[in-house]
Amino acid sequence: MERRIIEWDQGWNSIQEGIMNIKWRIAEGLPENQVNAPVYVDIYTTIYNMCIQKPPHDYAQQFYDKYQKTFEEHLTSTVLPSLKAKHEEFLLQEFVKSWADHKVMLRWMSRAFSYLDRYFLAQRRLPGLKEAAIIYYRNLVYQEVNANVREAAIRLIDEEREGGEIDRALLKNVIDIFVEIGAGQMDAYEKDFEGYMLNDTRDYYSRRASRWMLEDSYTSYMLKAEACLRREKDIVSHYLHPRSEQKLVAIVEHELLVFYKTQLTEKKHSDSGSSTFTGDDNVEYLSRKLAANGIL
Repeated sequence: MERRIIEWDQGWNSIQEGIMNIKWRIAEGLPENQVNAPVYVDIYTTIYNMCIQKPPHDYAQQFYDKYQKTFEEHLTSTVLPSLKAKHEEFLLQEFVKSWADHKVMLRWMSRAFSYLDRYFLAQRRLPGLKEAAIIYYRNLVYQEVNANVREAAIRLIDEEREGGEIDRALLKNVIDIFVEIGAGQMDAYEKDFEGYMLNDTRDYYSRRASRWMLEDSYTSYMLKAEACLRREKDIVSHYLHPRSEQKLVAIVEHELLVFYKTQLTEKKHSDSGSSTFTGDDNVEYLSRKLAANGIL
């Protein structure tokens, strides 16, 4: 018995209803395991049946075009306007939510359209469904908002350096997006976040060092330097990518110690003759360690 032909309009209208159902559930914040499985099965089955029909009723290319269009329209009409409307205070939360929602939608859509991945796209060497969805988010949303997100994130880092309490978990989620958006590469993290963060770190400690050199004794200055080095390592451990630690530590050492090497040596000799000088064990240890590394 010959299989009944499913015409494009009929099939796509049915699939579109299912996609709208999935998008609604994601927008409502329902747990991913509550997305209606039968809806997904119906979409997958319809797509499969329409792709294996004989020409001119084989619609694989049309489905790939619609897959792209579905993401493009959702990102440009819903996600991006919502992000742009958010005040900086809430931008990071919305950015994290938008990426999490996008990944949920990506998982469901790529499963439903998975026939394309296994056959149609593999034969034509086109980007896979998951890779394509990440590219859409990167080009249509991330490129538009990453500068504002970066500035807000760096402000939080400086706030913590000043002793403020910040949401470290939120900041880690934000910075993880800079890593994930690279799809296995670190280019987005390095170019769009890390480079700016390191420049800010350099400026931050340059300002602090110039003031502390005027105000503090050798012991006090070195204790502050030790605390700064410890804090930067703590910052990396909580929310930055591990590869940033060596770069951060090098900047702090340069701005606080290497740049003022001569002044610190003079300050130490001057203070050692003062009745207020204290040979703090931590300071002596740090001094010897830095000297051994050729920093002081």
